[in-house]
Amino acid sequence: MLSYLHSYHAGNFADVLKHASLTHTLHYLNQKPAPYFYMDTHSGPGLYTLAAEESQKNCEYKNGIEPLWQARSLPDPLHAYREVIKSCNALEGDPSQLSLYPGSPWIGSYLCREQDRITLCELHPRESQTLIKNFKGDRRIKMFSKDGFQTAIAAMPPKERRGLVLIDPPYEIKSDYDRVVEVLKACHKRFATGTYAVWYPVVNRHTIDRMLADIKATGIRNIQVFELGLETDTSGRGMTSSGMIFINPPWTLWKAMEESLPFLAKQLGGKKGVYKMTQLVAE
Repeated sequence: MLSYLHSYHAGNFADVLKHASLTHTLHYLNQKPAPYFYMDTHSGPGLYTLAAEESQKNCEYKNGIEPLWQARSLPDPLHAYREVIKSCNALEGDPSQLSLYPGSPWIGSYLCREQDRITLCELHPRESQTLIKNFKGDRRIKMFSKDGFQTAIAAMPPKERRGLVLIDPPYEIKSDYDRVVEVLKACHKRFATGTYAVWYPVVNRHTIDRMLADIKATGIRNIQVFELGLETDTSGRGMTSSGMIFINPPWTLWKAMEESLPFLAKQLGGKKGVYKMTQLVAE
């Protein structure tokens, strides 16, 4: 249950979709001066060294961030995402070299402002220790070695009355799909105006269709779904696509994905690359 380590997958195509949409959403929240709350339910360590043994095992970043890093030009939403990656690599002293990849905690800590508040959760003992080491001293951040699902429910509604909750479990156990629905329903009941972003892998299309149907059946409004894949999910080759579900997304997100997803599908998947955009429930 606690065997998943994201370092094997850091910077892959699924991270690109997740973190490009996260970057856009945080930039959007920053347009207003009022503080907001950002929460990451399954944080991981928050920062990855791509030369490390785990990242080098499958080199998944070579079908993810690396082609975007090397691209001469990008759509504007992806340019903003790449600038965040460059800022992270400046930590190594040379922002022109891709040696680090930031997880969502690092992106949140970088883009959130002094007046904003951040909560990070990670249950895996080793990952949790690394997370605390990476972000200790940042007074905006509280870190918990707890179940992120339950912590999210308990944190709603945030005192700021503005916020983004990123829910991205590893789905190591099948019950995670059901728990995502339960947590969304519970959080939305307490904080209906918040923005919720859910990452999911497409391994079994039937499982995803059922989860989306269950989310739709909650009665929650204003839900958009975006998917990016290296090839169609009929190939039976494990996770060939991943998706993001947004509840109360920024009104600018749909256009940003219209610009980004066709480019990403071609750049990362070539002729086999695929993408989807769905308005699951209207406002």
